[in-house]
Order: sequence, then structure tokens, then C-alpha cells
Amino acid sequence: MEKQTVNASQESIWTRIFHSNWFIYILISPLFLVLFAYVVYPFYQTFTQSFAGDEPFLHYKKFFNLASPANLEALWTSIYISSISVLCCAIVGVTMAFLLERYNFPGRRILSILVLVPMALPPLVGVLSFSFLYGDSGIFPRVFQHLFGLDHVPFSLKGIWGVIVVHTFTMYTYFYLTASAAIKGLDPALEEAATSLGAGRIRVWTKVILPMLTPSIVASSLLVFMISMASYTAPLMFGVERTMTMQIYLSRTNGNLEMAATQSMILSFVSITFLMMMRWYQNRRNYQNLSKGISVHRSEVSSKKIKIAATIASCIGTLILILPILVLILISFSVDGAWKTQILPTDYTLDHYMALFTDERTWRPIWNSIQMGIVATFGNIIFGVAAAYAMVRLNFKGKTLLDILIMVPWALPGTVVAVNLIAAFSTENIFAFNQVLIGTFWILPLAYFIRHLPLVFRSTSASLVQLDPSIEEASRGLGANWWYTFRRIVIPLTFTGILAGTLLALVQSFGEFVASILIYSTSTIPLSVAIFQKLYAFKFGTACAYGVLQICLILVVLIISEKLSKGSAGTAI
Repeated sequence: MEKQTVNASQESIWTRIFHSNWFIYILISPLFLVLFAYVVYPFYQTFTQSFAGDEPFLHYKKFFNLASPANLEALWTSIYISSISVLCCAIVGVTMAFLLERYNFPGRRILSILVLVPMALPPLVGVLSFSFLYGDSGIFPRVFQHLFGLDHVPFSLKGIWGVIVVHTFTMYTYFYLTASAAIKGLDPALEEAATSLGAGRIRVWTKVILPMLTPSIVASSLLVFMISMASYTAPLMFGVERTMTMQIYLSRTNGNLEMAATQSMILSFVSITFLMMMRWYQNRRNYQNLSKGISVHRSEVSSKKIKIAATIASCIGTLILILPILVLILISFSVDGAWKTQILPTDYTLDHYMALFTDERTWRPIWNSIQMGIVATFGNIIFGVAAAYAMVRLNFKGKTLLDILIMVPWALPGTVVAVNLIAAFSTENIFAFNQVLIGTFWILPLAYFIRHLPLVFRSTSASLVQLDPSIEEASRGLGANWWYTFRRIVIPLTFTGILAGTLLALVQSFGEFVASILIYSTSTIPLSVAIFQKLYAFKFGTACAYGVLQICLILVVLIISEKLSKGSAGTAI
């Protein structure tokens, strides 16, 4: 009895210490230290580098010099492409979500599965497949050229609109996922009330449905805008030379680090300004659903004509959605250098797939990506879960600052994150343990860690918010210490949320290209950069074999994520 009293007394002391103000700040200080070292400090180094030189604003003057408008054209082109991409993705994604969630028609079930296929296409691989399908020497343009006996292909994806088409196909899923979740929670009583008051379908859409979807649309718009601003491969392959990412890459490869820093700061300013504008628009009105009606249900399509049209549209939609992956699989079996002017490859081989696992040089990028992805994701788990617990369960000043610092790298294009790391870790400093990180194995996992931390943080936070704190209090009341409660109760009950964010962070690491292309070294080439190099060496078969392997890895991760998280993985995006 006396021993139990002593243990209870010790537990009470530890509980009081844990919940004391000074101890909480000791606990969260490592979180702020990591964010300062790898988010704030690199950003500050880029900022100071942009002012380097004899004249402080020299590089900014060069950027806005009307006599040499390359940078201004790149800025305008990037903003234009990103804005149109957001609009097109919103139209496609919200429309698909509304059709698949509100109506039951022939082909709906298979479309609801295939509509997420673009999630399995990393940005580089998606651009690659579209180039093979619809580019200047693509399969479809060659088919029509052959059918009509033309000297040149009658059409092809190129220029700004080629980039926008690729962006729309590969990014509409962000709108689809968030809009689907929102539509499932809409109360049909609101629409019925609006209709009974004389509102037409268009007015119901504009005044009832779309306003209720505003939070999800804003979140998706932010994500698509940021990803579009960071797009590098699509502009490169479709002949759009003047974009901000292209300019940053050229400045970096030409050794003009000061101009690269200046371009990165301006690109950061545009991205953060867009973030603030969208947040302001979202906060103008209250979009909370205060009704108590049941959620929306699917309506059965009864008209025979509409059913036939829906069936035909479903078949076409299915073909369009799976074609990019099918063409990658086909070309992955083609012999390198044998496919030139023919519509389809004529010679096929299994050598590319055999080389993936037998040739050390071919296997090395795959192993590099697996290693670096796992290292970065392991860091994401530790830091993301700790930060989420601190945000949800602890009371301290600076919560808003912690949230902003974690989310800033997600709001910045990958090129900017890469330039920040180059500016910060090209020389020895205390945050790199007095080592030069640029050119080493660790710089890429660090970039992936910074970029994908918000996925684990947000997903874990959402699970913790849903967990009743009284469960933890009951555990401690029964004599369990904090660590035992956290390990045996908190972690198991929030496991699906943690897993969803973790697997999605791993998926993003496998496909990360924009940041990788700026900071990789010859000994640490990741899979995405290897695909890019094979493509420009005209080794299409090898490049596509890499791409198919990357898709398989991502599909496996996504399937596991959806199964174990019971469908909640998509919300972590």
C-alpha cells in the first residue's frame, strides 16, 4: 500500500510537471528549433543572397528591367498558366464529383474507381505519357496524319495550352477528392427549399451548392496553384520556355545564384499572396451548414436516352483515363532507338524490366529513391506526430506560428525550397553539423522531409481532434503515465490518420522531381531524375519502364493507405 502511495505521488508530480508552462515550452522547443533550422534559416539565406552584390537591389532591378523582359514574361506566363489550371481543374473535378456523387448511371462504379487513376501518375510520368499520346510525334497525331495522308501532323499538344491540358488531367483529382467529401455532406433540404421558393437550377447551383463547397474549393485551388507554379517538366516538354521554374533552373545551372535567389523570392511572394487572397475570400462569409437534414443520396437516371449517353460517355471517359498508363506500359517494352516515325513501336523486348533489377546502374536510382523516401518519411512521422500532438493537446503561445512554419514549405514551389537549401547548406554551418550538405546523400531526404511534413502533420491533427481527451484522462486516472498512455492509447486510436499521411508522404517522395532536379548529385540520382535523363537520351523504353515501376510503387502505397485508413487517406492530400 505504501509503495502504491509513493508511485501515485510520483505520478502526480510528473503530471504537474508535464502540464506546467515552463515544461511545455521545453517540450516544444525542439519543434521550433527544427523549423527554424530547415525552414526559416534557408529562406532567410535566400532572401539575403538576393540582395548580394555592390548594389542591394541590383538583381531586382534586372528582374523588372523592361529592356530585358525575359523574367517578367516568365512571371506573367507562370501566373497565367497557374490561374487557368486552377479554373480548368475546378470545372473538371467539381463536375466529376457532382455527377458521381449525385447520380447513379451505367458505368458510374468503374468511373468512380478510374477517376483517381491520375493520382498514380507522378507529374513527370504524367507529362511523359501525354507527350507520347498527343505531342508533336505522339501516337494520335500520327494516326490522323496517316489516315488523311498529310505531310505534317494535323494537331498536337504544345505551348501553353498543352501545359494546361496536362495540368488539368493530372491535378483535377485534388478538386474531386475535396468536393466529393463536401457533396456527401450537403443537405438536400437546402436545395428543396431554394427550389420551392422559385429558384432555378442555375441559381440553386450559384447560391446554394457552390457556396457550401467554397472551403473545399479554396483548399484545392491553393494546392493546384502551388503545384502549377512549381511545374517544370510540362513547360519544358511542350515548348514553353518562359516560366519562373525554367528561369530559376537556368540561373542555377549557369551559376547565377543571386538571380536564382531573386527569382525564388518573387515566386514565393506570388505564392504567398495567392494564399492570403484565397484565405481572405474564404473568410468573408460563413459557409457552415446549420441544417439538420439527411445527407445527399444518389438519384437514379431513368431516361433511356440519358442512360445510353451516360454509357457512351463512361466508356470514353474510362478510355481517356487509362490511356496514359496503357501507353507507358506499351512503350516500356519497346526497343530503345527503334521507334522513330512509326505510329506504334515495331520492336519489343523484356530487357528494360530485366535491367531494372539486374543492372546495377539501372537499379541504383530506384534504390536511391526508396532509401531517401524512407529516411524522409521516418523524419516526417516523428516530427509530424509530435507537432500535431503539441498543436491539439498542449496549450502554449505560438501555436499559430508553429502551424504557419510547418505549412509554408507546402505553399512554396519545390524550386524555391531547393534554392533555399542551396543557399543555406552550400557552406558549413551549425545546422548541418559543420558539414556541406549540398552534393551529399542527405540533402534530398531533407528536401523531401520539408516538402511533405504537412501531409503527416495535417492527417495526424485531424485524427487527434476527433479523439476525446477524456480517454487519455481516464488512462492516467487509472495509474498509467503519459508515455504509456501515448504509446498504448493515443497512437493506436490515431493510427489510421498517421498512416494516411505517412504513406502519402512516401508517395510524394517517390515522385518528387522539381526540387530533386536542382540539388541531386551523380551519386544520388533519384528515380524521377533518372526518368528525365533517359527520356532526353532517347531511351524511351527504359524511361517508361522506370515510369511503370514508379506507378506500381505508388499504386501499392495508395491501395494499402486506402485499405488501412478506410478511405480517409485522400483527405490528407
